[in-house]
Amino acid sequence: MSAALFHPTREQMRLEHVLEALANPIRLRVVRTLAEQAESTCGAILPDVSKSTASHHWRVLRESGLVDQRREGRHLHMRLRREDLDSRFPGLLDSVLRSLEQQEGDGRDAS
Repeated sequence: MSAALFHPTREQMRLEHVLEALANPIRLRVVRTLAEQAESTCGAILPDVSKSTASHHWRVLRESGLVDQRREGRHLHMRLRREDLDSRFPGLLDSVLRSLEQQEGDGRDAS
């Protein structure tokens, strides 16, 4: 049996951990992808990243409170914790996503 995955409660989410997680372009790419779809498997989101590197990014995102992961057989499914983020840090996620859209519009992709 595998160990349970740690997910902070809404009250345990810390702004500095969320911002640190969002400071990485690969993790920003994951957040943007999950903002556009309800849920996805971890392997489908970052097929071009090694498993060990992707696992590190999943852990940072999960432990910061940005994403929720659930096991289904051998696969991990991931979703953005938008409701928790919007409640805990109002406007933060929308600002980050809007900034990414603006960068793309300017020709500077963040990923």
